[in-house]
Amino acid sequence: MKKRLIIAIDGYSSCGKSTFAKMIAKELNYIFIDSGAMYRAVTLYCIRRDFISDKGVNTRGILDELPGINIDFIYNPDINAHETFMNSENVETEIRSLEVTSRVSRISQIPEVRSRLVEMQREIGAFKGIVMDGRDIGTVVFPSADLKIFMTASADIRAKRRFDEMKAKGMEVDYEEIKRGIIARDIADENRDISPLRRAEDAIVLDNSRMTVEAQMSWVKDIIDKKINAG
Repeated sequence: MKKRLIIAIDGYSSCGKSTFAKMIAKELNYIFIDSGAMYRAVTLYCIRRDFISDKGVNTRGILDELPGINIDFIYNPDINAHETFMNSENVETEIRSLEVTSRVSRISQIPEVRSRLVEMQREIGAFKGIVMDGRDIGTVVFPSADLKIFMTASADIRAKRRFDEMKAKGMEVDYEEIKRGIIARDIADENRDISPLRRAEDAIVLDNSRMTVEAQMSWVKDIIDKKINAG
């Protein structure tokens, strides 16, 4: 049996971390842990229980029931991807609703929610064979990950990618405004109180400013092969 790895991908916003992580997971037939989906699932639970509304957040109610919330990712061969399950219910579609999107940030700011999700993420990763992306995966969630990659790119490149993506969707956007937003996000990520963005000392830096997705995959495959075949 091939050696199975925990692969942690950290880095700045708009570097294509999720796309990269999903492609690696698909290539290796690993589980992709979508941390964003996990926060969305908890938010959906809170909406259903009326713990969050326009009137505010019932933090006490959330904390009382948090231990009973379980989230997992199950492979669906029909779509060739993993879907999000909460307490054995497929919630993949419902967690993408506008209502969840508009309220997830308030739930994600609760420290106890974050602690519970990190606990679940580590449980999912107990048998390895996972890929996870975020901004503190290699430093906080999986500090002993077999492979840590820290993704970065210039603010100009990231702004251009976001600009092109939004224009392709028919949205009216301003490049300079997008760039300012990215720079502000970088500063916020680096200076937040809970799990600030940091590059792990043993992380391999991937500056993909001038790399295609195909080039990135070729680069990482060589590294993964060496990790799997080592020892």
